[in-house]
Amino acid sequence: MWLAPGRCRGRAGFSNEAGVDGTTRFLRNVTGVWLLQECAREWQADGRPVDLDELTHAAGRVPGLRALIDVQDRDFLPPGGMTERITRACQHASGIRLETQAEILRCILDSMAVAVRHAIRDAVTLTGRRVRTIHLVGGGVANPLFCQLVANACGLPVVAGPTEAASWGNVLIQARALGAADESLPGLRSLIRRRVRLTTYHPQDPDKGWERAAEIVLASRGAVNEDGAFITCVVSRTGPPSCPG
Repeated sequence: MWLAPGRCRGRAGFSNEAGVDGTTRFLRNVTGVWLLQECAREWQADGRPVDLDELTHAAGRVPGLRALIDVQDRDFLPPGGMTERITRACQHASGIRLETQAEILRCILDSMAVAVRHAIRDAVTLTGRRVRTIHLVGGGVANPLFCQLVANACGLPVVAGPTEAASWGNVLIQARALGAADESLPGLRSLIRRRVRLTTYHPQDPDKGWERAAEIVLASRGAVNEDGAFITCVVSRTGPPSCPG
């Protein structure tokens, strides 16, 4: 188990989260599909139906790494009016005016991948440990374009799944308490691997344009603490986000 010094991890937006069986998760929450959920809700309220599969295919045809935002920006915390805030932030950061739903989605996905890249690199800097594989869980796993973009942005293989990771964990721990599941944590993890379809994405043209994209996002933040670490927000994938003090 490795615990980053409190001052160091706090200033970089990381925390040590207690887990089952005495485990500790070194954690920085990156804004997930909250932005997309809010945009989709807005489009549907305006009478514009949203088919996320079709929209993702369309976003895949939009040139990447042109339109970028800082998904950790506090301006994206409240619900409502998300498309306008994203469009305004993109104009400020990238000088690009977003016009279509596909362009907005591509902007969100590219920017989320950049945020994951920042989190991975900051974690490596803080811990001195090399990352060999990225495991993606939760709602973003259902979007293959996002998974591939994360692999490309980080230059690392991505293993995607399960989608309902929290539910799996809760059910298995309760099953173990009832004597209906393996008692060991490795055994529970092995059970998930056997029961859930995991998809691996390998980087394609890693670092091609991503370094510049990361610089654009960092430049848009405008403020750095004295250690050079950018403070990030802790957010919820399915509800309004919150930020640490």
